[in-house]
Amino acid sequence: MINTVVLSWVTFVYLGAFLFYLLRMVNGRAFWGKLATGATLLGWVAHTAGLLIRWRESHVLGIGHAPLSNFYESLIFFAWAVTLFYLIVERRTRNRSLGTFVVPVAFLLMALASLSPGVDSRIQPLIPALQSNWLTVHVLTCFLGYAAFTAAFGLGIMFFLRGLGVPGRFLGLIPAAESLDELMYQSVVMGFVLLTLGIMTGSVWAHYAWGAYWSWDPKETWSLVTWLVYAALLHARYVRGWRGGRIALLSVLGFGAVLFTYLGVNYLPSLHSYL
Repeated sequence: MINTVVLSWVTFVYLGAFLFYLLRMVNGRAFWGKLATGATLLGWVAHTAGLLIRWRESHVLGIGHAPLSNFYESLIFFAWAVTLFYLIVERRTRNRSLGTFVVPVAFLLMALASLSPGVDSRIQPLIPALQSNWLTVHVLTCFLGYAAFTAAFGLGIMFFLRGLGVPGRFLGLIPAAESLDELMYQSVVMGFVLLTLGIMTGSVWAHYAWGAYWSWDPKETWSLVTWLVYAALLHARYVRGWRGGRIALLSVLGFGAVLFTYLGVNYLPSLHSYL
């Protein structure tokens, strides 16, 4: 289908964008940074078009649902959300260094969706449990929250690299530690709010689909674990005054919990095995 062709090409556009960001960090030339931003924006626009085409094609097939209902669609939407959040951060901060650490995440998600033989890219009809508008709201809020946590992860890696104190052009383009700390905090707050909404809407959807708000399914349990990790981060900052390296470490560990919640629990028996 046309949508899979478009989205496959987006994978390579994101790869090119990452390489341009990396060149910008290595040689310091602004040209590569502008090219990287242009490639990322082009990839995101094409990515959006691919999602809309897929949505349209589902209606042509008589299925008619938002492209958020299976593993392939969740991967490409996760990558879309990560890229969108990054572009917003870049525009706001006027700094392109974060792209070196966040755009490759979008590329890897797209590569997994487009190139992995175990991922089925066909448009499929919804099972009864997924035939609810709560699914769209739940997936939107969760993955936008994951995107914010991805940015916080990238900022945490940058914080540790800057702490190495090695002179050179690469580290010189990374913002000051105070700026990284504030951006990490803001990203985590945004992600935490969205994840909270995602868990709440997921509970309503679970009650609609299975008759219970919470069933301690592995995906539900690990979503709660992820929520608690970031709740601990915010508590430590507000109450204990943690900043800098400790917050960066929790941001990196929290992203590990995000990945396990999204990918790891798929290998466990779960009501969410299709996501």
